[in-house]
Amino acid sequence: MEHLCRLHGWSLRSKPRRIFDAVIFSNELDMLEIRWHELSPYVSKFVILESNTTFTGIPKRLFFALNRERFSFAKQKIVHDIYPGRIAVPGSHEDPFVLESKQRGAMNALLRRAGISNGDILLMSDTDEIPSPHTLKLLQWCDGIPPIMHLELRNYMYSFEFPVDYSSWRATAHVYGPRSQYRHSRQTDVIFSDARWHCSFCFQYISEFVFKMTAYSHADRVKRKYFLSHSRIQDIICKGDDLCDMLPEEYSFQELIKKMGSIPRSASAVHLPAYLIENADKFKFLLPGGCLRPPE
Repeated sequence: MEHLCRLHGWSLRSKPRRIFDAVIFSNELDMLEIRWHELSPYVSKFVILESNTTFTGIPKRLFFALNRERFSFAKQKIVHDIYPGRIAVPGSHEDPFVLESKQRGAMNALLRRAGISNGDILLMSDTDEIPSPHTLKLLQWCDGIPPIMHLELRNYMYSFEFPVDYSSWRATAHVYGPRSQYRHSRQTDVIFSDARWHCSFCFQYISEFVFKMTAYSHADRVKRKYFLSHSRIQDIICKGDDLCDMLPEEYSFQELIKKMGSIPRSASAVHLPAYLIENADKFKFLLPGGCLRPPE
């Protein structure tokens, strides 16, 4: 480990830092299972906050609370709480980012209840933004790391069959201190390269895709009812097209043109989460060739 720390310009600690993994949870049960199994050897506390409404103000089930036994392997590490959401008034057009921001504020209080201390590592990321064990070992054992680093993650869409690019950067690792605040936006110019995986819309059932499309902060992109058609969604998942018929989000015409059209397939399962590969039959829908999804 000392050699790896030195290669990054850091030094070896005498003992490892504690790591707190904090996520605001919606309904990504499969990704959460993969995430926690992958990170459990290195994480001291899994801090998870969920709400009884979506960011768009739609009532929702408490998916984690209802499936908590699925995560019994980590029960000694879990700190869970429920944020009482507000149901949106029909026609009010309330900003979903306001509720999202309030939940991130509630996460700060939950982290303090979980016992986080100055000098601990705090991971701020969505459920489907999964750092690698290698990344966590460096954060845990190396001295001299920047106080805040964004994590460069490889983007995948619908499954690990469709790698997109390395543009995912919002996840962060913090050396916790008095000014640390739970956020999911740009906080520094420092980025940790190839920190591993971001698998967007990586669900097992078509109904989960529909839920996510109507629940998340960018639900305004679902402009037509037929966007939620099960047959349409299934067709798009297998082709690697865009669920909302949108152009790629890029900042140059060169990159825009390069990414127009379907995402190229990959037949490789190399360098994917170990727990996923060890349980390939259970998670075959996340691997190359597994694009067909049951309705629910």
